[in-house]
Amino acid sequence: MLNIALLGCGRIGQVHARSLARIEGARVAAVCDALPEAAAALAAATGAEARDPDAIFGRPGLDAVVIGTPTDTHFDLIHAAAAAGLAIFCEKPVDLDAARIRACARAVADAGVPFLTAFNRRFDPSFADLRARLHGGEIGDPEIVTITSRDPSPPPLSYIAGSGGLFRDMMIHDLDMARWLLDEEPVRVQATGAALIDPEIGAAGDVDTAAVMLTTASGRIAQIGCSRRATYGYDQRIEVHGSLGMLRAGNRLETTVEAAGPAGFRRAPAQHFFLERYADGYLAEMRAFVDALRTGTPPTPSIADGLRAQVLADAADTACREGRVVVLDDG
Repeated sequence: MLNIALLGCGRIGQVHARSLARIEGARVAAVCDALPEAAAALAAATGAEARDPDAIFGRPGLDAVVIGTPTDTHFDLIHAAAAAGLAIFCEKPVDLDAARIRACARAVADAGVPFLTAFNRRFDPSFADLRARLHGGEIGDPEIVTITSRDPSPPPLSYIAGSGGLFRDMMIHDLDMARWLLDEEPVRVQATGAALIDPEIGAAGDVDTAAVMLTTASGRIAQIGCSRRATYGYDQRIEVHGSLGMLRAGNRLETTVEAAGPAGFRRAPAQHFFLERYADGYLAEMRAFVDALRTGTPPTPSIADGLRAQVLADAADTACREGRVVVLDDG
């Protein structure tokens, strides 16, 4: 039995607790949160022990931690978990500063502990099938990846202020997805953005609508469009065009029922937000983490993947703010 501690008992911590409850051979052994009442509630729901951070890292009997706390706490928690010899599952972004992620990576490597960066979209069944078929050669060599990512509405301004901005907070998932599908590192980044939804987002120094173009050394292209608003639900689509054809993964709808009449065809709306849309992906990524610990296989996405996505997010932010192409010398 793998004994896992959940650090952070909010919305994402509860998602991971539900996933672990469905995985044989793993359990939530301890929980921790800055709000004692949140920790107590999740402890009661899971049968785990509510502990403070020192009790998480200072006692034997744990095998791993799941870090679902605010991003600005990740650095210290990663170092503490690595020093305690615990495997680490960490929500994205690993940190908002690439230099600090590199420091975390050194601590993880020195301790020799497994680390998974929780880019859950890699584990979505449709996206995973698309990539498997792409890399199986079904459409030949990939040439253009097109990713659409639109939230139903912006988060609160209080969240925007500490999020690191759209590129680091929201688009980082899509930047990772572009790397994963291209299977080649982007070397050029172009970006544009605006505050078209809420001027207060612009006043806070962020954008709510953005487009990024990535180019690899061989000339492959990924284009990503992000918006903080979609009046029709959570819009998540991927298309890959290759030398022999095209693969596409569309939105998940509330139901598969379609109605037809004189006015035309009508379908159900898209699922409303990420908790519904990526429910299968959250479970699959936790299964992958647990399986990696059981078999001794390095988990993926790794902390290096978390770092690379952050480097791309930083480059996109710079390209947008300065109106120029950012060239990544290290590929």
